[in-house]
Amino acid sequence: MKNLAFIDGQNLHLGTSADNWSVNFKRFRIYLKDKYKTKEAYYFFGYISEQQTELYAKVKQAGFTLVFKEHHKNIKSQKKGNVDTDIVFEIMKSLIEKEFHKVILVSGDGDYKKTVDYLIQKEKFEKIIFPNIKFASSLYKKLGNHYQVNLGSDDIRKKITHIKKKVP
Repeated sequence: MKNLAFIDGQNLHLGTSADNWSVNFKRFRIYLKDKYKTKEAYYFFGYISEQQTELYAKVKQAGFTLVFKEHHKNIKSQKKGNVDTDIVFEIMKSLIEKEFHKVILVSGDGDYKKTVDYLIQKEKFEKIIFPNIKFASSLYKKLGNHYQVNLGSDDIRKKITHIKKKVP
């Protein structure tokens, strides 16, 4: 049976960059596939920006399905879209429409706590992966170590870090 991963892209980016590292998307996708048997992984962005087309291409090439926050077409400003409700909606839609085993959530945002609790109750939750444990919501402390993982731990970080190539 397959697992599904839902990644809050802004949370992942801010959490890792706060500790001066970044994720290699290809390595991260392999990690999710190998460690959690993730067949589908959805990467959520708060908005579409023409300046970020290279980033979108890298994430897509790594095997993630890109999901963009919907904004009104007349809005010209670069608006940060909060993807929390979109992720919750897609998780709940998956419960109805898809055959899957469990959910893996990548975020430290406390807004997902009710969804996580519900998924645990329904035996449909595997892990919440915190991009940065220092910024993880205190609401998750009661979950215990069984349901949570720190992406910034040394052993995981070594597997998924983007390594900058040295220019001679």
